Amino acid sequence: MSLDVSAELLAAAQEGEVTDEKFAECVRTSLPYAWQLISQLSTRLLVEGGAYADNLTPPASEAERGQLLRALASDAIRGCLERYFGVRLAFQNCHRVAVFPAAEGQPGMESGAYRRFVSTREQLLNQSPELRDC
Repeated sequence: MSLDVSAELLAAAQEGEVTDEKFAECVRTSLPYAWQLISQLSTRLLVEGGAYADNLTPPASEAERGQLLRALASDAIRGCLERYFGVRLAFQNCHRVAVFPAAEGQPGMESGAYRRFVSTREQLLNQSPELRDC
């Protein structure tokens, strides 16, 4: 399971749409490592500026790695994180996630830095034998 969904949140979903705030709280409590990492990167981008902020440190455990993979593999979770933090997320391997500044329209997608980060070339250059089975 990706998320720990309370009975109340499940009932709300069965009744209709759930607010981003309620869904974000579910994501925050269910995937604390992923939430904290995206939060830290978003803060770093806001404070330091630049084209993007990324993480180069592998998670300390497989549980943490799993949280990050689940957060970024789900369109709903990923979209909620992007809207909550006001960033565009990009993901290259089992731990290298980056946040890009939100832009008008589709957040972050207009920047050359984003297009380079998600390019085939950068994906290939970011490979190493240590990451093969991560």
